Amino acid sequence: MDFDFSEDQVMIIDSARKFLEKECPKDKVRELKEDEKGYDPELWSRMAEMGWMGLILPEEYEGTGMDFFDLTILMEEMGRNILPAPFFDTVALCSLPILEYGTSEQKKRFLPKIACGEEIWTLALTEPSASYEPSGVELRATSLQEDYVLEGTKLFVPYANVADRLLVVARTSQEGITVLIVDSGSQGIRTEVIPTTAHDKQCEVVFDKVRVPKDNVLGEVGKGWEIVEFLLQRVSVLKCAEMLGGAQFVLEMANSYAKERVQFDKPIGSFQAIQHKLAEVFINVEGLRRLVYEAAWNISTGSPSRLLTSMVKAKANEVYQQTCIQGVKVHGAIGFTEELDLSLYFLRTKASEFMLGDTGFHRERIAVELEDYQPLFMSV
Repeated sequence: MDFDFSEDQVMIIDSARKFLEKECPKDKVRELKEDEKGYDPELWSRMAEMGWMGLILPEEYEGTGMDFFDLTILMEEMGRNILPAPFFDTVALCSLPILEYGTSEQKKRFLPKIACGEEIWTLALTEPSASYEPSGVELRATSLQEDYVLEGTKLFVPYANVADRLLVVARTSQEGITVLIVDSGSQGIRTEVIPTTAHDKQCEVVFDKVRVPKDNVLGEVGKGWEIVEFLLQRVSVLKCAEMLGGAQFVLEMANSYAKERVQFDKPIGSFQAIQHKLAEVFINVEGLRRLVYEAAWNISTGSPSRLLTSMVKAKANEVYQQTCIQGVKVHGAIGFTEELDLSLYFLRTKASEFMLGDTGFHRERIAVELEDYQPLFMSV
């Protein structure tokens, strides 16, 4: 595996960093925390003009045809700037499964609109049980002539308050799970933003006898959990890349502060206690980077690993939170204040942890995978 960036990838990183620093400074991030929509439509349009929404989509769907690893490093830059926008929800959670499982007609109908920034999408998966297992899906989709009728509730649906369409994971039989493409303006849908510490526009979506055409089934009826597993194995890596970017920036903030803050006539970075904290954080962040890049590289080459993906997510959950905690300790009392940019990252650690499975969930998956694990190189 060669993780040296190509010229195109260096260009993605440089252009994304410059764009986000200019167009979405931390003052704007704070402003959007209190905004009703939770994102800036003008910024969203400019992101689309840069080709970000269609980065991984083929040219026939108005995309630029780049690969999964390219999207990973873009997500890392977005995490570095904690961009408040429904990019991850639209592009990662929705356009990737449509590209993989959609019919030719569905791809032609929906993907160009996503690539051009015309529509915002989100995934309605979790319910009051907060489970990422098939047993956690209780929302019913009942067949009625040419439609399905949806009844139930989804919780923590990101940016459902502004989404044009939703991918809804529903139960169509005792054992069958089906994914449906639902117009958010359909009669019977009620959406309410759930208050969270991160102000990240998580929503409760209630479906009251919502009719959905059977043509809007994504993939096969009764086999929708395959799509959820696709997301857990692939899109989790993109969320980890976002967390990696955040952790990297927190490390840089703490390191800079340690060089500037003077105590006892010396920069606090000269004290061994601070040096050890920063060294530990650096080791953890670089270790996470290796895991994220390896998992993304495997996906790009067509060999995703369920074991590696769960390792990455479990590691990212811990590293992001611990990096922020150590960053607060390095800053001292000021580290707890909302005026410090560090707080913007710290408040997002829990939301990131529970998205697509918390640490406990992924450790259990690792344990299951280890039962059949065969190392690549066996000692003689």
